[in-house]
Amino acid sequence: MSDSTVRFVVSNKLCLGCGVCKSVCPADAIDIVIVHGEYRPRVDRSKCLGSKCGKCMKTCPGKGVDFIPFVKGISEGENLKDDHYIGRYKSLYTGYSCDDEIRYHSASGGMVTAFLLYLLDKHIIDGAIVTRFSEIDHITPEPFIARNREDLISARSSRYCPVSMEQVRSMVLGAQGKYVLVGLPCHIQAFRKLSEVDQKFKNRVAGYFSIYCSSNRSFYARDYLMKSNHIQKDDIAYFAFRDEGCLGSMRILTKQDPVKVTRIPFIRYYGQIRSFFKPHRCLTCIDHYGELADVCFGDIHIKPYSDDKIGISSWIARSEYWDNLFCQAAKDGYIKMNQLEPEVLNRSQGDMLFPKKRRAKAVMNMDRLLGRVTARYDRNLDKPGMMDYIKELSCHMQRFIGRRPYLWFLINLLSKND
Repeated sequence: MSDSTVRFVVSNKLCLGCGVCKSVCPADAIDIVIVHGEYRPRVDRSKCLGSKCGKCMKTCPGKGVDFIPFVKGISEGENLKDDHYIGRYKSLYTGYSCDDEIRYHSASGGMVTAFLLYLLDKHIIDGAIVTRFSEIDHITPEPFIARNREDLISARSSRYCPVSMEQVRSMVLGAQGKYVLVGLPCHIQAFRKLSEVDQKFKNRVAGYFSIYCSSNRSFYARDYLMKSNHIQKDDIAYFAFRDEGCLGSMRILTKQDPVKVTRIPFIRYYGQIRSFFKPHRCLTCIDHYGELADVCFGDIHIKPYSDDKIGISSWIARSEYWDNLFCQAAKDGYIKMNQLEPEVLNRSQGDMLFPKKRRAKAVMNMDRLLGRVTARYDRNLDKPGMMDYIKELSCHMQRFIGRRPYLWFLINLLSKND
């Protein structure tokens, strides 16, 4: 099988499920479907142009990413700092939205929402590609163009499930103006590769914003939480993984009269979905902070910041241009911000960050033993130790359970013993 086909990427468990391959296919030969709770491309071979085209593979980040050329393009010529974990950056900050409603109902401080609102209000951008839960079923994420405060508020908080970006290219090209794209590190990797083959798309993008990501979760995680809390998906009128402060709670409102409200503290449910529902490709990802984004946002899990139960964000500005815009947003009263040291940011990410590049290497080594092709990166990864292999073997056993709904009864038992 050729290593330059979508089928090759999927069969070697390299697919990220980003959906960008579908967006560039000129023959409309690719559909995005859900397989075992994850988005996967399905190719109609009767339509596929094969080697005559190849656009799908030119934009696919699944086989790996060359970080160095993209990083140089983001920040070339500037006096920036480098960190083994953070990558290249201009400044690090903590802070929060000055809008109390945004801050309280966002995942951690509301910085993404507040800063995008500033960019829209000041006409620096014409819109932002963000994600909200569908207005139809209220539990499936969908990208859309946010153009005002109401739109941005509908997109606040976290999405611990897959998001397909297959419509983003057509959204950007179908509208006039400049746009910020918000996504996970893998989404940003795909968009950067897309910008290399689509100049019009590149010209329309004002910036890329990433969310810190230790790993995504499959739709099975959401389904497991619904099942274990006796909630029917068809009954849901409102759903949020994190709401009402930091770290907040999963909050579900039903269509019943009177409305039934379910709240499950984040710290109570997150452990149950931590490893059981990780997609395989996430295990070989080395990009926690979104190194190819212009700005990256996330939680800060360290005292004294974690004592704040309303919400505080941390973020990375990777160029002087975006750093200056943050300073201006603070002057204009949209956000509060303070400088942050890299050691503090890295320690705040803890076990989500430090083992990531070691364990990714461990999974790659195990995949090679099984005859799979693994992701390729243009940088050296940390050498894994014996405990990294043990941890990843444990994760694989948990994933075996998570991918089989008939074994979900074991999750609660194993989580209690974790």
